[in-house]
Amino acid sequence: MRILGIDPGLATMGWGVVDSEGSKCGLVKCGAVITPPDMPIQRRLHHIFLGVKELIATYQPEEIVFEELFFAKNITTAMNVSAARGVALCACADSGLPMYEYTPMQIKQAVTGYGKADKMQVQQMVKMMLNLPAIIRPDDAADAVAAALTHAASGRMKEQFLMK
Repeated sequence: MRILGIDPGLATMGWGVVDSEGSKCGLVKCGAVITPPDMPIQRRLHHIFLGVKELIATYQPEEIVFEELFFAKNITTAMNVSAARGVALCACADSGLPMYEYTPMQIKQAVTGYGKADKMQVQQMVKMMLNLPAIIRPDDAADAVAAALTHAASGRMKEQFLMK
């Protein structure tokens, strides 16, 4: 199964494509859709929309997984990232593919065994799990790959994470 993982963001939206067969996973490609801060918001969102559409067309995933948003304080950042997530969801909805979401804690738990692991622990485990020569950069791409790996490991339990 081919899984597209997405870590929503306005400035940097991480993505990762993973092939999963049984308990084996392999990284196909990962990266980020980047929008410059001096670009008008509507152009940034349109760029993200087109970027996600291109990822789906290029990599032909069977399922798509998002990292759920979590914000503690900054409402402005939350609104912008929510808008970016919304256009990414719209681009994915056009494909008709099933979409799933996992919380950051669920992803950390699945990848490291500890739900409060830090970013470096997650990145190191993703590197080890996929037998990569180096940690994935940028961080947002590593997070997207971790989300895809979480989904690959969820097996029959994945239906409880289906977006409704």
